Amino acid sequence: MADAPGKAALSTKRLALLLGGLAMFGPFSIDTIFPAFPEMGAQLGADKIAMQQTISVYLIAYALTSVVHGPLSDAIGRRRVILGGLAVFTLASAGCAMSMDLGTLLMFRALQGLSAGVGLIVGRAVIRDVLHGHDAQRLMSQVSMIFGIAPAIAPVIGGWILGWSAWPVIFWFLVGFSVLLWCATFFALPETHPREARLPLRGASLLRDYVAIFLNPRFQRLAAASTFNFGALFLYIASAPAFVMDLLHLNQRSFAWFFVPMIGGMMLGAFTSGRIAGKVDGTRQVRIGFACCGIAVVANIAYNLFVDVPSVPWAVLPMMLNSFGIALVFPILTLAILDMYPRQRGSASSLQAFTGLVSNAFIAGVLSPLLSHTGLHLALGAAVFTALGYGFWRWETQANALMPYCPPGEAPALEPTERL
Repeated sequence: MADAPGKAALSTKRLALLLGGLAMFGPFSIDTIFPAFPEMGAQLGADKIAMQQTISVYLIAYALTSVVHGPLSDAIGRRRVILGGLAVFTLASAGCAMSMDLGTLLMFRALQGLSAGVGLIVGRAVIRDVLHGHDAQRLMSQVSMIFGIAPAIAPVIGGWILGWSAWPVIFWFLVGFSVLLWCATFFALPETHPREARLPLRGASLLRDYVAIFLNPRFQRLAAASTFNFGALFLYIASAPAFVMDLLHLNQRSFAWFFVPMIGGMMLGAFTSGRIAGKVDGTRQVRIGFACCGIAVVANIAYNLFVDVPSVPWAVLPMMLNSFGIALVFPILTLAILDMYPRQRGSASSLQAFTGLVSNAFIAGVLSPLLSHTGLHLALGAAVFTALGYGFWRWETQANALMPYCPPGEAPALEPTERL
């Protein structure tokens, strides 16, 4: 980690903890308020569908600015963008806590979304700034393990807060968490993108770069494979209030029944990915991951076909295997995309995130309300997403002789445009 200024100042373990924490505040924004949906809806005069828009509005705003965070960090540095985003997120969370009606809440939720992507998107670029090849895979897997804790503990924390206080305190908790991250970033994160490597932020050239990246068939296949594969799991995440309280008939403090097994599988998959880095080639790892996802969705459909009322733990075990498979697939496909554009990793990370966020916003705002009435519909929806993800990955392996992930030196880097 000594090939750029400031890189040697932070160990890989500390960097993994910091980047994992930065990636966590986005999921915290979604999952912590799930247990509060009934109370928030009653106080704000909003039904279930209206409350679902607090997720979709957040994700739409997240998606719109995700295409800015990466290029901005390519131009002015990673550290400044992360600090600025955390400051905006802190103010937005305070606004959510003080909202007295749904319209005001949605406005501040959108502001949260505008800033929440800096940790995850810029953090991926930081990883590839400091490490390469299998070392980068290991670090990304470590970050994924830490990041995976957020969806598991966030609704549990939300439920605990509701046990002794009102729903605005959940947003004050997010204020405190983001302030803590701002301080950790300010004092512990060095700048990993030196001035001599930065690119000017010009609207016309940025647009050309994005068009070139987006129209690259290989990017489309890899991004689609990653997006649709995760969509199977996100359908359940977005439907968590209905799945846990309506279908499983659990209370607002019982979200751990769903999130802990799911995130446990994701963390185990991320741990496995880090352990087998350099021992199992990328193509084989992705194949194993999709096999796990396929078995999970088939088992999920079979279970929901033969039971009238789903119950724990059987209803959540397929998601545990599904998340394990997703965690095997994700780092390989993500590093493949970043390695295609070594001079514009921020832009590539932003566009990959934008692709996933548009899909997630559609899932949260449209598909989840339509499918979350029965367990079978959710299971069938998840199966479609897994099949689409696998189909795009198979298309990539047939269309390109390269593995989905090739360490630097084994595959030519592709640049969308050359900036003067």
